[in-house]
Amino acid sequence: MAIPLAMGSDLNALAANCGGARLQRDSALVLAVSFYLALRFIAPIPRAPRSSERVYQTVSPDGSIPKSPQHLPCWHDDFVTRDKTDGGRAWEIDAPQVLLSLVVPAYNEEQRLPSMLDEAVAYLEREHAGGGGKAGSGSTRSSESTNGSAVRRKPPKKPRGWEILVVSDGSTDATAEIALRHARAHGVGRPDSSGSMRVVSLERNRGKGGAVTHGMRHVRGQYVLFADADGASTFSDLDKLMQACRFIVDDRGRAIAIGSRAHLVGSEVVVKRSLLRNLLMHSFHLFLRLLTPPATAKIKDTQCGFKLFSRPSLPYIIPYMHSEGWIFDVEMLMLAEAAGIPVAEVAVGWKEVKGSKLNVVWDSLGMAWGLAVLRAAWALGVYKRR
Repeated sequence: MAIPLAMGSDLNALAANCGGARLQRDSALVLAVSFYLALRFIAPIPRAPRSSERVYQTVSPDGSIPKSPQHLPCWHDDFVTRDKTDGGRAWEIDAPQVLLSLVVPAYNEEQRLPSMLDEAVAYLEREHAGGGGKAGSGSTRSSESTNGSAVRRKPPKKPRGWEILVVSDGSTDATAEIALRHARAHGVGRPDSSGSMRVVSLERNRGKGGAVTHGMRHVRGQYVLFADADGASTFSDLDKLMQACRFIVDDRGRAIAIGSRAHLVGSEVVVKRSLLRNLLMHSFHLFLRLLTPPATAKIKDTQCGFKLFSRPSLPYIIPYMHSEGWIFDVEMLMLAEAAGIPVAEVAVGWKEVKGSKLNVVWDSLGMAWGLAVLRAAWALGVYKRR
């Protein structure tokens, strides 16, 4: 039977439309798969620590510096092993041994590190020598024994003292030696000191994020602070961060308090910066708000190098870190948001310090690129918590 010319034309048009739609679907699928494969290729994967990076140097109680490095305890390795064994149900971390751990990432910081350590050690010796209260202080508790009589039970001892972990990030200068000399000169590690210093040397430069993450895998503190080696943040504002953590802590003991310089916008220290630097700063903040999840997007200053973590927060963040560059702070905050960890932003004192290794233009572009890759990798399952 002959098909009318008009109907034949309609059928041809329909076939062409169907073919075009199929072609579009196939093209979109190819592009999506190509994008995913490219993302898997470019998304950074941190290298495993080397054996020489699992040891530390310190100052002995007699003031000497042993030539042989000592093994560096690692809560992270214990957690990962238990995590695999228990099918991902064990989030606990071993008990703290000191009140505070301070992690200082340092790349060729022999000039700026001493003044930062001066301020930190003086504050810690003055304010946290006793661990924020005498160990075992407070009221005793009563409980019923098996025969019905009351038994007085002492509360568990609170951790006391502090430690500093200086992570020399592939430095080619005397950063590690300067840190050890500083500890010896200030009596850190001696019997009359309440703290200790451990110096870890990475074989090659990993970036600030890699150095911080490495240090935080080995901390022993109830609270863990990372602070930049330039000493730009007012170290005594640590007290504000600790108070904020205690105020927002959840029923699992998790809390994060981050230093913020947002209150300085419009102040002389910011106004004096170049127009280009301020423009890039505001552009990055806008980009950050567009790409990050809601709680992280509301944070006014994600990049301040002065952040405090309660110990129970660490297993939800540190084992899943990927970024080793400047954008690592954002990944930490995104992981905290995904885990439901309370975060407080606290205004801290800050000053401009000469000698920054940040290239304003290139590092700003690198941070924007790193953020885009980071967000896509987590969103598309390239990075996974499990």
